Amino acid sequence: MTFAICIGLSVFFLLLSIHPFVTYPLSLMLVRRRPSPPVAPSSLPTFAICVCAYNEERTIAEKARNMIAVAEAVPNCELFIYVDGASDRTLERLEPFRDRINVVAAEVRRGKSHGMNVLVDRCTADIVVFTDANVELDLIVLPEIAPWFSDPAVGCVCGHLVYSNPDESAMSSSGSLYWRIEEAIKQLESDAYSVVGADGSLFAIRRTAHHVVPDDIIDDFYISMKILIDGMRVVRAPNALAFEKSATSTYDEFRRKIRIACQAFNVHRLIWPEIWPRPALAYCYVSHRLLKWVIGYNLLLAGLFFLLAMLAVFPPAPVLGAVLIVIAAFALLVAAKFGPALKTLAMLLSFAGTAWGVWRSVRGDRFQTWTPTPSARASGHR
Repeated sequence: MTFAICIGLSVFFLLLSIHPFVTYPLSLMLVRRRPSPPVAPSSLPTFAICVCAYNEERTIAEKARNMIAVAEAVPNCELFIYVDGASDRTLERLEPFRDRINVVAAEVRRGKSHGMNVLVDRCTADIVVFTDANVELDLIVLPEIAPWFSDPAVGCVCGHLVYSNPDESAMSSSGSLYWRIEEAIKQLESDAYSVVGADGSLFAIRRTAHHVVPDDIIDDFYISMKILIDGMRVVRAPNALAFEKSATSTYDEFRRKIRIACQAFNVHRLIWPEIWPRPALAYCYVSHRLLKWVIGYNLLLAGLFFLLAMLAVFPPAPVLGAVLIVIAAFALLVAAKFGPALKTLAMLLSFAGTAWGVWRSVRGDRFQTWTPTPSARASGHR
């Protein structure tokens, strides 16, 4: 290949890599509209808070107390916890709360999506709120969510997740920065069109808009995307706060990225035929979701074509020598625990984990059940 072609391809794949974080948000700014504040309803809808837990004995009692406190902010709120065949004392820790929380205990593990389907089938509320077992909800979450459902076009409301331990490690710092960017992009989407995909830490839906989720498909992304496909809006409630402890271990985060990417890409393969005929949805979906899942591949191709461009102009020895020097210098900075180098490594490993997860989806892998991330549970919610 000639120098010009290789440089052109390198720039092309680099632009694909940065589009979800740079040009896509800029495009949303061009069409965003400042929405009017949601109108407070004359009477609050009824709520149900649903949680699935596996081995959460260290956090489940705190979660139960938080759910009860959140429910006290509204007149009518059902509480449900599905215990997915736990092998620890999760079920035992919930015994003191059975007078207020409906506990559904499964003898055999079926996974989170199955559990959420069971809970939605049991509740009778107007609005179903989904949250995770390791997430602490702000006490006024329900009054913050309720006004957004005054608009009949809104089928799903996303909360605002805050990582509570950004300074605990390079990985948690990188994850917290990434998530702050993600939340800003979601707000732009909410103002311009609709949020493309909810996060399981906190989101709420009209019970009538719920779609039964296949057991081996990730529930939060599937449900919120199906609501979008149905023609309803998914919006962000910026003051509906949820707090979660980010993974501090690079290994834990790498595994988590693999699982989430594999699950998300499995959803993609299921719903893509319903997305591509809708131009606005397809643009936002490809920009915010699909291109992010393949950033690892795009960065690799950008680097490869840049290397080929240099080899087309310069002798191989100095080019490969320069590559080795850059790699060695970066390795030394990581070994010396230089902050920016550690954060860069954490981000690159996250992209690599996501790329691997996509590959595992393509080859047919499924993650029906999950294991709590140890380093995100080590010291509770906050």
